[in-house]
Amino acid sequence: MKKIILLMLLPLAALAQPNKLTKADKIYGLSKFWQEVNYNFVYLNKIDRVKWDSTYKALINTIPETPNDYEYYREMQRFCAMLKDGHTNIYMPGGKDFEPLNTMFGDYRLFIENVENKAIITHVNLSKKDEIPVGSEIIAVNGEATDKYIAENVSPYISSSTDYVLQDWCISKLLQGIEGSQFEIKIKKPGGQVLSLKLTHGQTAEKEIYPAFPAVSSLLDFKWYPNQVAYVALNSFGEEKIDSLFLTKLPDLYQAKAIVIDLRNNGGGSTGIGSYILKYLTNDSLLYGSRYSTRQLTSAFKAWGKYTSAKDTVNSEWNKKAFLTYQDNYFYNFDYYPLKNTLSAKRIVVPTVLLIGHNTASAAEDFLIYADNQKHMTKIGRNSFGSTGQPYLFDLPGGGSARVCTKKDTYPDGREFVGNGVKPDIEVIPTLKDFIANKDVTLNTALDYLNKKIK
Repeated sequence: MKKIILLMLLPLAALAQPNKLTKADKIYGLSKFWQEVNYNFVYLNKIDRVKWDSTYKALINTIPETPNDYEYYREMQRFCAMLKDGHTNIYMPGGKDFEPLNTMFGDYRLFIENVENKAIITHVNLSKKDEIPVGSEIIAVNGEATDKYIAENVSPYISSSTDYVLQDWCISKLLQGIEGSQFEIKIKKPGGQVLSLKLTHGQTAEKEIYPAFPAVSSLLDFKWYPNQVAYVALNSFGEEKIDSLFLTKLPDLYQAKAIVIDLRNNGGGSTGIGSYILKYLTNDSLLYGSRYSTRQLTSAFKAWGKYTSAKDTVNSEWNKKAFLTYQDNYFYNFDYYPLKNTLSAKRIVVPTVLLIGHNTASAAEDFLIYADNQKHMTKIGRNSFGSTGQPYLFDLPGGGSARVCTKKDTYPDGREFVGNGVKPDIEVIPTLKDFIANKDVTLNTALDYLNKKIK
């Protein structure tokens, strides 16, 4: 009955999606992904293999019957989400037919974020600012409480290594859908009044947003705060250009009594780009980064492993390798070498705060691992994204694609941060009151902390 109700909420435009994939294409794409995960997914030992395989078996029958290519890829995303990994994903084909709308509903435009674990409207189109005040909460979607709707209709389709990032994304994508998708929502305003709206995804002509978004962040932002505290935002390690930009700021940074390095919006890129900058911020000659490992399959050992028991592995590395390979649990540990810091330039070693948050991801987390033992550095904010690694990318039928994480990263001593995030030394969780007042409490906490250090 529930499936029928959900279909009735979609207009004909949403149902008339391309249906170019054959049943054989759909089964092949499903099987291709299942196979690559089984061969290459580095965290295969952490999933319920029985559930994984039984779900695949069930999908062989149901996925060919998906009504169109869009729904096929949605089912693939649901299957992928079982792996709970931020570097293992299914991507829709390109083009308008697959482009999800998130904020636009014709006359309305709504931006939603996770604030205090609630679906809070943080921006609207200017003409609706009085009807829907910023700080309003979406309390129901399509007749269900928001939490219940998320659990049934949003969360099962999102791949994430950490529960808190999953919650962030579920809320930000709460009303995501293709053009024509319909939603009935209830909004609780800050004053307590409840507003009901019927929304249909469609392009919004009105450009003005309230409150206006700040200017798009540069690759590197720099500013001064009182008491010669320098602020540097490193917003991506995806472009090597940021290293050159950092070098241009060295004359200023040499005058700083303290530094704030803001990594809250750094989604990663290249580990080498970030570590190049870190070399200027420490006197150490060696920097200790992540340890790497990957699953290793040697077919003959897997064959021998079928006839090997746990007791056979005692004092026998050969039998141990066979036993573990048969279980898809044999790992190759990469040689570990600390990063040499032979920088001849002057270093900047002053009290330093690293601002981190849920969007500090991948190579930015690798930066944090290198900085972990720096006594003059303090991490302030919230847990980092909690996912890094080396994805293996491949194509799927109909123009889509997938990636599977092949490399496990840990702290040098083996502690795991994938699935947990790098934790701050001082945790700061912004409140709804802070948001409405436009207060950056994380940055303010950092400045207060540093001012006490340099007095």
